[in-house]
Amino acid sequence: MHVHIVAVAGTGMGALAGLLSQLGHQVSGSDVAFYPPMGAALERWGIECMTGFDPVHLDSKPDLVVVGNMCRRDNSEAVAAFERGLRVTHIAGALRELALSGTAPLVVAGTHGKTTTTALAAFLLDALGRNPGFLIGGIPVNFGMSARPASNGTAHLPIASRIQRRTPFVIEGDEYDTAYFEKTAKFLHYGAEVAIITSIEHDHIDIYPDFDKYRNAFAQFIAGIPESGLIVARAADAQVVELVLQHARAEVAWYSLQAEPTQGQSPHWLAAPLPATPDGTSFDVYAGGVYAGRFMTQLTGEYNVGNVLAALAAAAQGYGASLGELRVALPRFQGVMRRQQLLGRPGGVAVIDDFAHHPTAVLETLRGLRERYRAGHFYAVFEARSATACRKIHQEAYARAFDAADSVLLAPLGRANIPADEQLDRQRLVADLKARGKDAQEYPNVQSIVENLVARAISGDVIAVLSNGDFGGIHHLLLEQLEQLKRK
Repeated sequence: MHVHIVAVAGTGMGALAGLLSQLGHQVSGSDVAFYPPMGAALERWGIECMTGFDPVHLDSKPDLVVVGNMCRRDNSEAVAAFERGLRVTHIAGALRELALSGTAPLVVAGTHGKTTTTALAAFLLDALGRNPGFLIGGIPVNFGMSARPASNGTAHLPIASRIQRRTPFVIEGDEYDTAYFEKTAKFLHYGAEVAIITSIEHDHIDIYPDFDKYRNAFAQFIAGIPESGLIVARAADAQVVELVLQHARAEVAWYSLQAEPTQGQSPHWLAAPLPATPDGTSFDVYAGGVYAGRFMTQLTGEYNVGNVLAALAAAAQGYGASLGELRVALPRFQGVMRRQQLLGRPGGVAVIDDFAHHPTAVLETLRGLRERYRAGHFYAVFEARSATACRKIHQEAYARAFDAADSVLLAPLGRANIPADEQLDRQRLVADLKARGKDAQEYPNVQSIVENLVARAISGDVIAVLSNGDFGGIHHLLLEQLEQLKRK
């Protein structure tokens, strides 16, 4: 059928457009602009792109209109869709109706680690011949796409359960709301049969003004997993444990790293990480108290070992995958773009892009990168851009988040609409960082950050750029100007 997507150029909505196109639907979409990489991808996928929001875009009377959650209630195109009596839904509704039927959904939820864990689970299930569908809020390097429909698997698995008889569909379970006309968390709509819960820490303050409301979304998600399903839950996270114990109907498989507190739970899945090397991280896995072998991943950081362990547990216990085959497949996983992604080494300076923006994500990402890049000066360049990051709710936590870095360069806040008394205080953060022995400074713009780094960085140094946005094109500028310096 003809599906029209209002606000199509975002990561999630663009991925949906590509998925629906692969399913054989005629897809059109509108947005204010079509910047790369999504703009080019939409064109490559054959999506009819319309610039701006205008009711005229609906004159073809599409069979279904999908409204993105970036649209406000005064969006003229969305309003016209309702006024004309067209069938309207949101991204979660479209996925459930058009992509999830007949599949066994694996939904990866949690404040941190969703994208990498989702990509890992999809890759592992695919490597074992299950041909999973997936929708991921990033682009896994191995797939080169962020979405794909499910197809019949050819795996030689010992099919035992109802879940294992159907093809998996792996979804990044976002707790953000669906649309202005339906203010519930996206992950509540996917009909999860297997779930991974990595962490629960207050985020998305624009949607969940207090922690209780945020926790309640996860409580509903946990309660919605059927008794025949499986919840793979992180035992080291006290919030996860509390809510799972209170609300779970499904079987629970706890996972943790060796020496982590487990809140009194006995982990069925345990990983003992070994020191990271430039090639990645090795770790020993114990399943049900039995040694299951030494595994290796190209990813670094103990938090990524946890992500890998959760994906292994879901694939093995949820879908019947062989641990031996998973062990062989895992080293081939190349990660996700914008997650510890090495962009280049101009002049011997490693420039790394990462999506981390919440203080816990910043802390763990920098620790992981420091494990891999142990020599040279370590620069952390940070842009607070999300509605939560731009607020002072995590002011103290950010001061500790950069402990693995030698120098911290702070960009201006990425949002201009935050009230002054609610904003993250960059000057205070610089002072707190200096008190912890860090070289720290705030900068007025992207160009001044680039100029400072180009003047200081030498071969062997590492620059980690952290932002959940495009950061004013800083990645390209850094690579270009460091390369020019090398040529001189």
